[in-house]
Amino acid sequence: MKRYLIIPAWFAMFVVVLGSSCRKEPSAETRRPEPNAPAKVDTTSVEPKQITKAAADEVVVTINGQVITEGRLEEEINKLAKRIPPEDFERNKERIRQQTLGALIAIQILEEKIKAANIVVTEEDVLEQIKEVASRQKLTVEEFKEMLVERGVDFDDWKEQMEFERRIRFQKLFDIELADVLKVTESDANDYYTKNIKRFEVPEHVRASQILIKPDTSDPNTDPNEAKAKALARIQGLLKQVKEEGGDFAELAKANSDSPSKEKGGDMGFQPKGAFVASFEKVAFELKVGQISDVVETPYGYHIIKVTDRKEAYTKTFDEVKDQIKKVLMQRKQNEHIPKYIESLKANAKIVYPPGKEPLPVTVGP
Repeated sequence: MKRYLIIPAWFAMFVVVLGSSCRKEPSAETRRPEPNAPAKVDTTSVEPKQITKAAADEVVVTINGQVITEGRLEEEINKLAKRIPPEDFERNKERIRQQTLGALIAIQILEEKIKAANIVVTEEDVLEQIKEVASRQKLTVEEFKEMLVERGVDFDDWKEQMEFERRIRFQKLFDIELADVLKVTESDANDYYTKNIKRFEVPEHVRASQILIKPDTSDPNTDPNEAKAKALARIQGLLKQVKEEGGDFAELAKANSDSPSKEKGGDMGFQPKGAFVASFEKVAFELKVGQISDVVETPYGYHIIKVTDRKEAYTKTFDEVKDQIKKVLMQRKQNEHIPKYIESLKANAKIVYPPGKEPLPVTVGP
């Protein structure tokens, strides 16, 4: 059975994961607004904590004779601070410190087990994981590298931040130590599919093109009603060219539309129900393939919509989603059994805290 590399939750603190994807989305002028989408957080004001060399050399814990120093702990905490809003970090810094220390202890114990088991990671192992990351965005490794370059991300830096070698070492250890419990059978997956069939329903999709004319309110002295009237008159003229004068929809979109989709002749690709604002969606899903709408008003302006293709709603087959289900079930099993395994290793390890460095109960800030 294919084994999926799934990062343990406690180790995820040390991994920088590429956030954005290459999934195509409807343009901003037609898609449904997302009022609950999280805002981007500015964490640039977070400064790494500076400590003296003497303080950095202080031992915070010893695990089976191996020490973790204050400097090592602060190094990892500073990495986290760059990705946490300052106010959240300050409110929870003691909890973050203790969780980070717990992760370092776990890593040290696991690395000892890995060394004892003679586990090695090859370049081929790492490449396979990079391929998996790229394939999730429907890209080859080379295309993925190009995408990183376009985003100003150095591939080698990204690879180092992802800690592939360590993650793979851990996974190989878990495969050995937890072989009896980290299993997902075809029957398990089929049972999940049957009980959750609605999750695999795919809604109806349409492929639509649009011409959008926005009211021009760039001049603060512009009368909004007058701007709307001008935009409406303009879109009505374009509608006449399309419907009565045989004008080419794609060419008119390229020359006149105020939507980014104009570069593709107005084509927005296939989109499901729920992707568009209500007034646009109602018309788009009522049109037959090849039909062109009358003028449609939305909060973005005035549209002419042409439906060029559609896909009826259907339910994905078990074979289509089998691998996806197995990955979900494996994730659950790892989330359940790996922490228990780590706690059992900790219970049998010799963990010694210097006087005054013992972990204290932590309360989470409001």
